[in-house]
Amino acid sequence: MKKKSKKSHSKNIFKKIFVVILFFICLFISVYSVAKIRKWLKDNKDINETINKINDITDINEIDDEEDVEYIDDEKELSKDSLYWYFVNMPLIDVDLKKLKQENNDTIGWIKVNGTNVNYPFVQTNDNSYYLNHSFDKTKNDAGWVFADYRNDFDILNKNNIIYAHGRLDNTMFGTLKKTLDKKWYTNKDNNVIRVSTEKNNTSWQIFSIYHIPTTNDYIKTFFENNSSFTSFLDTIKNRSIHNFNVNLNENDKILTLSTCYNKKEKLVIHAKLIKIDKK
Repeated sequence: MKKKSKKSHSKNIFKKIFVVILFFICLFISVYSVAKIRKWLKDNKDINETINKINDITDINEIDDEEDVEYIDDEKELSKDSLYWYFVNMPLIDVDLKKLKQENNDTIGWIKVNGTNVNYPFVQTNDNSYYLNHSFDKTKNDAGWVFADYRNDFDILNKNNIIYAHGRLDNTMFGTLKKTLDKKWYTNKDNNVIRVSTEKNNTSWQIFSIYHIPTTNDYIKTFFENNSSFTSFLDTIKNRSIHNFNVNLNENDKILTLSTCYNKKEKLVIHAKLIKIDKK
C-alpha cells in the first residue's frame, strides 16, 4: 500500500483551511446581512410610526387666493392657453407648524409633491449631514428625514432653495420621487406643481426639469456671483431634463430643487420655479 506524499498531505490541509475560512466568511456575511435587514425593518417601522404621529397632529388646508397673493409672472403678455394660468389657479396649502415645532424645533416648513407620497414637514439645522441618519424625532435612524440645505433661508427664499431626503425603497421620504421619471406622471399636468408652506409664506412652484445624473454638486449651488452665472446655471439644469416642460426662466426667478438618491452612484433631481406666493 502506497503512502501519501508530503505534497499531497499539505494540499489536503490547505483545502481544509480554505473551506474553514470560506465557511466563516459566509457566516459573517449571513450574520451581517440579517443584522442589516433587521435594522432596515426597524427603521421603517419607526419612520412609519413617526409619520402617523405627524399626520395625527397636523392639519393641511388648501386655501383660496387672497387679494395680496403675488403671482410671479416673468412675461408681460401670456397667451390664454398657457399652462401658467392652470398652475397658478391651483390652491396653495397652508399648514400650522406650531405643534410640529413643539415636536421638533428644527421644523421650518411642509412640502407636498402631487402624485407622490411626499407630504411631510421638512427641517433645517446647521449642516447637511445630521438628518441623513436622524428621524424627525431626532432619534438615530438610517432613513433620515426631509431637510433643507443649511445655507438657505426659506422665509425670504434664495435663488436656489434646496431640499434633500433619502430615496427609501419602502416609499417613505423621497422614495416615490422616482415616479416623476415615468411619462404617465410628468405628462399629467396636475402633477407638475410642488406646494410648500412655511411660517412666513405659502408658495407654489412649477416643475421645469427632472433628471437623474451621476452624483455631482453642481446643481446644489446657493450662491451666484451675478445674473449671468445664474442664467447659465438655469440653462444647464433645464437642458438636463428628460422632458420639455415649456417653462420660461430668467434671472429674476427663484427655484426649488429636490435632491435624492437614484441609485448608489446617481442622484434624482427635480427643479421648479416659484410662480405664486402668499405671505402670512
